[in-house]
Amino acid sequence: MSVRITALTDPDTSLSSHRLAWLASDTDGIPVGSAFLRLYTSTGQGHLAALELHVHPAERRNGTGSRLLDAAIAAARQDGRRSVITQAEAGSPGDLFLPARGFRRVLTLTFTRLPLAETDITALTEIIDQPHPGYLLASWEGTVPDGLAETFVASRHAMDDMPMGGTDFGTVTWDLDGVRAAAAAVERRGNLLHTVVAIDESDGSIAGFTELVVPGDGKGDGQHYGTGVLPKHRGHGLARWMKAASIRQAHERHPDVGGLLTDTADNNPYMRHINDALGYVPMHTTFEYQLDL
Repeated sequence: MSVRITALTDPDTSLSSHRLAWLASDTDGIPVGSAFLRLYTSTGQGHLAALELHVHPAERRNGTGSRLLDAAIAAARQDGRRSVITQAEAGSPGDLFLPARGFRRVLTLTFTRLPLAETDITALTEIIDQPHPGYLLASWEGTVPDGLAETFVASRHAMDDMPMGGTDFGTVTWDLDGVRAAAAAVERRGNLLHTVVAIDESDGSIAGFTELVVPGDGKGDGQHYGTGVLPKHRGHGLARWMKAASIRQAHERHPDVGGLLTDTADNNPYMRHINDALGYVPMHTTFEYQLDL
């Protein structure tokens, strides 16, 4: 079967990236596959591109995936990128395809889910009520309040040393515009962003944060976006404390949400232990792959 690859205009742009897109179609013009290449533009990630590639199951093994990949890789090279990253679920066709095309496995992610209906609220409350001398919890919905904006931006450095295996991820540089843009993007999708923070009572600065996005209609599953504690505040149980508070809020405010999803790198045993203790159940394993250009 003859397949045509067409470059498309993709309106998905942000302050930190933009996307290129390609559509694969058969001789009748029926779509059989697609590829998206996100080109990061922020300081510290200008070398990186992220790939999404999909081929209809009935059209696999006829070269469509390879042609889409060739188009995306050529565009990455033309744009001066050093690394292309992508993900494939363990045992999936992509998990076989990517190594054959020169990608190497750089990170293993375990995806887990917490069924909210089965959550032990009493146990969560016990965690939340445990004293954490020198710290207090605070939370908000949507964009960070002006009074906490500056210290919240600074707290994003808690993710700088997040375990990334061998991924050439670079460094995400946050500023207030970026933080507000990220919250606005969640809102545009019709979802709700909940943030819980631990505040250092000595100076009012944010010591750590955890973010949760739930569907705007209050149904389906929510998604944890990130949990981090600044290095000088680690060892006090703040991540577990904040995450327990976030879970209880979701249970109280969104009773129809089915569960909360998260993914954790296998080389991050601290967060894996927290998730296990809070009742998150493993769903599947996904590998991060990287192609060095």
